[in-house]
Amino acid sequence: MTRRELREQVVLALYIDDLLKTLPKLKNEKVKNLFNEVKEKELEIDELIISSLENYALNRLSFVDRAIVRLATYEMKFTETPKGVIINEAIEITKKYADIDDKQYKFTNKLLDNIKKGL
Repeated sequence: MTRRELREQVVLALYIDDLLKTLPKLKNEKVKNLFNEVKEKELEIDELIISSLENYALNRLSFVDRAIVRLATYEMKFTETPKGVIINEAIEITKKYADIDDKQYKFTNKLLDNIKKGL
């Protein structure tokens, strides 16, 4: 499994959890571990996101956008992966799963850049 495939699987699991309020059944240990790490830090992650949003509320983000931003924020805060790589991956996942009008990835990019600056 590539790093991007891992990220996509975690984003989808976070999306399901947020949308349905039920833990998804995760078979891949890497996906399960990263999902659990993000969920353990969710309040801290959400605080970072909220503090970086400009005239926007966290609950206004779609479930999938929220999942993408939560994972990227977790990675920027708690891993050694270069922040630019994390942001680029989040943008690509946004384009694949959430970019209905070719504008969402720009919003996600700006939000993640604000989060990066705040770290």
